[in-house]
Amino acid sequence: MERIRSFIAIELPLPIRAELGSLQDKLKAGRQPFVKWVDPEGIHLTLKFLGGVDSNLIPEIIKAMSRVAEPAPPFSLQLGGLGVFPGWQRPQVVWVGMGGEVERLASLQKEIESGLSRLGFAPESRPFRGHLTLGRLREQASPRDKQSFGAWVQSVRFESKPSFEVQALSLMKSQLTPSGAIYTQLACAGLGGRTA
Repeated sequence: MERIRSFIAIELPLPIRAELGSLQDKLKAGRQPFVKWVDPEGIHLTLKFLGGVDSNLIPEIIKAMSRVAEPAPPFSLQLGGLGVFPGWQRPQVVWVGMGGEVERLASLQKEIESGLSRLGFAPESRPFRGHLTLGRLREQASPRDKQSFGAWVQSVRFESKPSFEVQALSLMKSQLTPSGAIYTQLACAGLGGRTA
C-alpha cells in the first residue's frame, strides 16, 4: 500500500507569495548561511499535517475536508508580523503571523481536527497558531548564530500587511527531495459550497 505524505492547507494567491518573497529578500540581507529558506512558491498556511497516509484513505480525507468546507463561507486574512519558534534567543523557524478574520481560521482548523479525528488522526497537542514559514535554521547553527539571527529578524521592518480572501481548502501531497519539498494539490474543497 502506497503511503502519501500529506497535509491540509490554504494555498496563497500569487501577490501574497510575491510579498513573502520580497520579505525573505530583506531577511536574507543579514547573510546567514545557516538558514534554509522556503521557496515562496511552496509557502502555504498549514491547517493539519497528516504525515504518511495510506492511499486508500485519501477519498475519506477528501470527504471530511469537503464536509468542513461546505458550510463555511469565504473569509479574509491578512499578513501579520514576523515571529520565530520557539523564541528570539534560540530561533529555529522564522515565520509571518496572520491577521484579519483569525477567529474564522481557528474555527475552520478546529472543525478539520474534529472531522479527521473520526478517521483516526490524533488531534494536535499544541494550540493552533496560523503562520507562514519563511525559513528554518540548519542544525549546524550555533547558539550564537541563533541569537544574532533572532536579533536580526526583530530589526527587519515589515510594514506591508496585504490581505487575501480564503476561498478553498487543499489536500496537499509533500515529496521530500534533496533540494526541498515538492508540493502537489491532490484535491480542493471550495468554502461555502463554491466550486474551487
